Amino acid sequence: MGKDKLRKFAEVSGMDHVIEPSKEEMLHGSERLRGNWSSDLFNNDAPITLELACGKAEYTLAMARMFPYRNHIGVDIKGNRIWRGAKTALEEKLPNAAFLRTHIESIQSFFSKDEVDQIWITFPDPQKKVGRAKKRLTHPDFLDRYRTILRKGGTVNLKTDSSSLYDFSMDVILDQKLKVHAQSMDVYRLGKKKFSDELNLLMETKTHYEKIWLEEGKQIKFISFEL
Repeated sequence: MGKDKLRKFAEVSGMDHVIEPSKEEMLHGSERLRGNWSSDLFNNDAPITLELACGKAEYTLAMARMFPYRNHIGVDIKGNRIWRGAKTALEEKLPNAAFLRTHIESIQSFFSKDEVDQIWITFPDPQKKVGRAKKRLTHPDFLDRYRTILRKGGTVNLKTDSSSLYDFSMDVILDQKLKVHAQSMDVYRLGKKKFSDELNLLMETKTHYEKIWLEEGKQIKFISFEL
């Protein structure tokens, strides 16, 4: 492992707003964390938004800036990715931004029933190979995990450049007869007419790779749905 990665891992380990569960917690869940995020980490009772597979946490940070009356948690397993988002949150003094380093497959082990207000999935790996379908973050198995932590009426929001992931997700939504709040196959040409003011504001946040894909002429898709 390179020296730069080791430095970042060491910095992350010393950040109070970055939670790195123990091996025991990763295997069996965490009573220390479950149900205690707002009271113990944020010291308030504000609603919680998760960004799953957050990468450099561009959406976690943007939402923390836009909505200071909410708590925001970026979730990723890659410590060097979380480092960038966590570092920015420190530099900008964002008390409502925190990070959890874990696999998304274990997400239900770290939050209690109804503890999460909404979930964002921004440009996840589309897992295009048929044999990898269960790894897609909108697969029914993942939706079942989200159901255990998401409050009634809470939303799952997917933003992607992948037509295959968008189509797969819509098939799952239709099959499960889930309520769709907003959707667009081309956010920046069609979204303005369909989305709420809040969603349009959030759509102004573009990740590094999203900007590249837009320059290449790719269409960005979005779905907001209720479990």
